[in-house]
Amino acid sequence: MDSIVIIGFAAAIVIGISLGLIGGGGSILTVPVLVYILNIDPVLATAYSLFVVGSTSLVGAGTYMKKGLVNYKTALVFAVPSFIAVFLTRKFLVPALPDPLFSIGEAMITKNIGIMVFFALIMLAASYSMIFAKKCVDCNEDDPVVFNFPMIALEGSVVGVITGIVGAGGGFLIIPALVLLAKLPMKMAVGTSLLIIAAKSLIGFLGDLSTQTIDWQLLLIFTGLSIVGIFIGSALSKKINEKVLKTGFGWFVLIMGIYIITKELLAV
Repeated sequence: MDSIVIIGFAAAIVIGISLGLIGGGGSILTVPVLVYILNIDPVLATAYSLFVVGSTSLVGAGTYMKKGLVNYKTALVFAVPSFIAVFLTRKFLVPALPDPLFSIGEAMITKNIGIMVFFALIMLAASYSMIFAKKCVDCNEDDPVVFNFPMIALEGSVVGVITGIVGAGGGFLIIPALVLLAKLPMKMAVGTSLLIIAAKSLIGFLGDLSTQTIDWQLLLIFTGLSIVGIFIGSALSKKINEKVLKTGFGWFVLIMGIYIITKELLAV
């Protein structure tokens, strides 16, 4: 097996570990690993990421479901518009994007460059969320769930479009929405978010089956290793301070986002 492939598969375990440790972040790493280590086309990489993130999140959601830490009504209210948005984005919007997207003077911004730069901007937003996240002091486990239906539906649609374009689960957007708009306690927000991410990502992947040629052997091995990483991360999470870990990971994602933007724009 090629050494580059081995490195890519090792990175798959790291992706799962990050999901197991902090309940997110795996999707932020998946696309860069697929593109820069395994040399997969960015559009195809976002499709693979949907499957990897969806499958690993489903495993993670299962552990929360067993503990009763998933609010199914909230998941349904948020997920329905998100499902529709991500499927339509993968099925119609992504294939319809022109290539090149546009030009600035003699510089051509191709479809692949545009997707990677947009993904990097999402990484910067995610890093800010992880580095500067504040604990919800008003959230209480015993508080009743209060729905803001229009805002939850709108947030679900926005996250669905973002997920469809960049192949990221969007947990850093979903969790704050569930805490602020549905008044869910943090642990239940994480469990509910994982279920939404799993379903949304896998439905989005279905939109790619008719437009992409899938290397199932590579995809299933990568996904399986990520799932192994989740269990490792879950075990390690009991020994590592969550706040310190999340902040450190946020800085790592920030550096990666800046690196991707710089690399892609220098290639123009």
